[in-house]
Amino acid sequence: MSDYMHLDELFPNAKFIYLSRELNKWVPSITMLLEKMAPHLDLNTGKFNPILKRSFHRTFSDVLPLSSTALAGCYLKHEQAVFSYFKNSDNFLAIDISEPDSLLKLKQFLGVEIQGNTCFPKLNIGRQVANWKEYKHPNKINSNLAGKEHRKYFDYSLTPLK
Repeated sequence: MSDYMHLDELFPNAKFIYLSRELNKWVPSITMLLEKMAPHLDLNTGKFNPILKRSFHRTFSDVLPLSSTALAGCYLKHEQAVFSYFKNSDNFLAIDISEPDSLLKLKQFLGVEIQGNTCFPKLNIGRQVANWKEYKHPNKINSNLAGKEHRKYFDYSLTPLK
């Protein structure tokens, strides 16, 4: 998400969680995802919500057409910016969900009771990213403008930061 600074200003007591991943695993994964999403991210005709489209264009416009080198640079630039912004912050956690006990770290950070597994389940493996529709949860929000939550998303305006 490219709006973390604005969200931090809007919600000063919020907790921020940065999900990191090994670069050599992230690049092929994001390439596959962006290839599937690109037709739906057009600012005027895309079916995804306006905030997702804006964030995509702010983050990835420099790397179109997609290249592994440009994507890797984009990842590292974003990571450095996030880590720099949240340096010495107690409302920030960075985790790699593939690492053992990552779920335990998340639960501890959020103050959630720790029961059962301390590792995240593996749901999105290989090309199963398209199976997102099959995952059901009452808090899941559709990323596009379809479905029962048609056009519902948290709309906030970007104002210059102080």
